[in-house]
Amino acid sequence: MRSVEQLVRFTSVNGRRVAWATAGSGPAVVVGGWWCSHLELDWRNAIFRRFADKFTDRFTLVRYDRPGTGLSDRDGLPITDLDDEVAVLAAVIDQVSERVSLFGASSGGCVAAAYAAAQPERVNRLVLYGSYANGAEIADREARESILTIVAKHWGVGSRLLTDVFLPNATPEDREAFVRFQRASATPDIAVASLRAVYQFDVRDRLPAVRAPTLVLHRRQDRAIPFALGRDAASRIPGASFVALDGTDHLPWRGDAAAVAHGAVGYLGDDAGPAVTRQVGVSAPADLSMREVEVLRLVAQGWSDHEIAKRLVLSEHTVHRHVANIRTKLNVTSRAAAVAHAAKAGLI
Repeated sequence: MRSVEQLVRFTSVNGRRVAWATAGSGPAVVVGGWWCSHLELDWRNAIFRRFADKFTDRFTLVRYDRPGTGLSDRDGLPITDLDDEVAVLAAVIDQVSERVSLFGASSGGCVAAAYAAAQPERVNRLVLYGSYANGAEIADREARESILTIVAKHWGVGSRLLTDVFLPNATPEDREAFVRFQRASATPDIAVASLRAVYQFDVRDRLPAVRAPTLVLHRRQDRAIPFALGRDAASRIPGASFVALDGTDHLPWRGDAAAVAHGAVGYLGDDAGPAVTRQVGVSAPADLSMREVEVLRLVAQGWSDHEIAKRLVLSEHTVHRHVANIRTKLNVTSRAAAVAHAAKAGLI
């Protein structure tokens, strides 16, 4: 997989200049607004780039800095509510394509889902990671106000506090780098406004209107957004699939980033069109359910039924049944043959 470079552009949204970037080629995947971002600094980060490369190998990856952060207008008004945030996302999408898929992480999941609900004809697929439906449930009121006060009065201390939450297992060097990144991404006032908006986002009444096929990924020990909130968000979206991942890191490119990228890219790739090459005469991914694809990928990694059951929080009997169904659908007689068949079809 080769690493590609990004192209940064600018567009105007309600009088504010918004920076957005593209990298890769193929169908567009737009990343919803992360509360703290910097297009240039993120792109220099080797860990982030490895994660992004998983997408740019098959898609045109589109990212943007919210007003007040990163390369976007630092002097204009910050994001104040969900509709304002959705307007920014909509403006970026208008510059990209008539139809896109969306990857919404953390509070960006609320933004992506709200856009998908409002513009169903423009969204192919939706992947949410580490997200939630109601920001007031992220932490109790006292804890939220305490964090906002610390960030407002002592951005240095506040950035370290947030680093503890976002990067619980990072090395001292990585922690210091992320502290510097946060300070470079936003001023204290913008950081407080952005965090306050995160806590105020509430899409409970919008999620039932999402019509795009949706996958929700969430790490079980996420320190920033509780696991239960991701599962709750999935339950409110008609037909959504929910996949639990191991790990404590909130940032998707930290920890087992491969599991996040593999799940997201595999799901989004079902609608990748010409960018996906499949061998003629071999069963296509549509023959298998998302759960069966997930099980098959773990089988391909050498996992036993017992280990798969533990990872996916299923009974061993259920996993055994999935494996049997996979072999039947692919018309093969062994696990090894199923893996080989799936590899030829581009499933794994």
